[in-house]
Amino acid sequence: MKKDIHPNYHAITVKMTDGTTFETRSTWGKEGDTLQLDIDPKSHPAWTGGGHRLIDSGGQLSKFSKRFQNFGLN
Repeated sequence: MKKDIHPNYHAITVKMTDGTTFETRSTWGKEGDTLQLDIDPKSHPAWTGGGHRLIDSGGQLSKFSKRFQNFGLN
């Protein structure tokens, strides 16, 4: 294996959105750094089963609904 081409693999602390922490090893940051997560499995709708929100920008959602109101999907 070639010398000095691989990143340093060291211990870091990961802080979840709810404040809990755990220690792991990573090439991110420096030894002892804390990685603050903005999104994690405890808060992201993909893992929590949270509902989807549709944002109606410029009336596009209303226009779509009006156009296909008689399509029979209701």
